[in-house]
Amino acid sequence: MYELFKNLGDWLTSGEQWSGPDGIATRLAEHLQYSLLATLIAAAIGLPLGLLIGHTGKGAFVAINLSSFGRALPTVGLVVLVFLASGLSMWPVYVALVALAVPAIVTNTYAGMTAVDPDVKDAARGQGMRGHQVLFQVELPLALPLIMTGLRLALIQVVATATIAAYVSFGGLGRYVFDGLAQRDLVQVMGGAVLVAVVAIALDLLLSALQRILFRHRTA
Repeated sequence: MYELFKNLGDWLTSGEQWSGPDGIATRLAEHLQYSLLATLIAAAIGLPLGLLIGHTGKGAFVAINLSSFGRALPTVGLVVLVFLASGLSMWPVYVALVALAVPAIVTNTYAGMTAVDPDVKDAARGQGMRGHQVLFQVELPLALPLIMTGLRLALIQVVATATIAAYVSFGGLGRYVFDGLAQRDLVQVMGGAVLVAVVAIALDLLLSALQRILFRHRTA
């Protein structure tokens, strides 16, 4: 076991392992690209949907059931299905990652909107605010902490799952996991897994700290 962890440490700290087209730096950049783009697309879909449901109160069952859908989603199965329909491209990966991220964004956006005190909304309407003004000037600012939590959860889930890009012969940190399994190289498999975990934890800590800074006045 000691020898295994020693080899893993050597693999992670080797200068040669970090350079070149197959190096960790390149694979990390690819992994972040896949993750950030998928999360942005999911946000463009999920935020308006969550805001609409939370503001109007219509279609609440969609937001509630989406959380269960996200947990039950067979990500690899979805990749294979889209792959068979569209051929060899990144589309299957992005479709699967976006489908994974949307439920967390919608449900947290909806939860943030419904947590706004109805008396506050009534007071805003009593001052002559129209529906869209209440939404963007009252509800959205108050719901923003929970909305950001949803975006954070979605990004971390996507980062952890973006290894599936390697399943259809693309890059990212998952390349080490799949290549290591094919080559029976346990050190490479563990190295890829450790890198994905470190990236996910680092992003979570970074976004959590940013969230605390942005909303520290809410708890002051």
